[in-house]
Amino acid sequence: MSAPRVVVFDYGSGNVHSAVKALEAAGADVRLTGSKREAFDADGLLVPGVGAFSAVVDQLRSSGADEVIDRRLAGGRPVMGICVGMQVMFESGEERGFDSEGLAQWPGVIEKLVAPVLPHMGWNTVDAPAESVLFAGVESERFYFVHSNAARSWPLDRTGPFAAPQVTWSQHGERFVAAVENGPLWATQFHPEKSGEPGIRLLSNWVDTLTDH
Repeated sequence: MSAPRVVVFDYGSGNVHSAVKALEAAGADVRLTGSKREAFDADGLLVPGVGAFSAVVDQLRSSGADEVIDRRLAGGRPVMGICVGMQVMFESGEERGFDSEGLAQWPGVIEKLVAPVLPHMGWNTVDAPAESVLFAGVESERFYFVHSNAARSWPLDRTGPFAAPQVTWSQHGERFVAAVENGPLWATQFHPEKSGEPGIRLLSNWVDTLTDH
């Protein structure tokens, strides 16, 4: 059986090449491209994100990636977001006292963490639900975080035909959402591509699901 085809959408965000290498190590056939057609047709779409919430949303919209994400999710086709690529899936993000509109795939607001030291930078553990597919075999591992803002709550229980979301938490000053598995949309606040072998194993768990679609 051929390897699942994954597109890392190249819309101008940094950090894309390390994501490509990590996905290849996880067993995917990876292409880095800004082509909307290729992004829609791929078995899996990975949305990276580095920098300010509003800037990433603007880049996604100007490249048409927001439409591709919408269309894929409407058809039950897998999308994975990383770091700010996860944050922009929420309704809005607070930056410097202003609210920026997100892609609104999930309800909720991305806010600054209440913590003694920001950014939250370095390795941290997570609290994954027992039913998590994404964290199977890596539940007790540490993952690499670099962020000051996060989802501090999770208001969504169930959407449409999908099972209840699997929400993974971590803690830095307070609890925050570290990852979500919600139907075809999965995402991590941490950087699996910077998390060594545990990160590759986690990405492999996602890649393994792509053959089911």
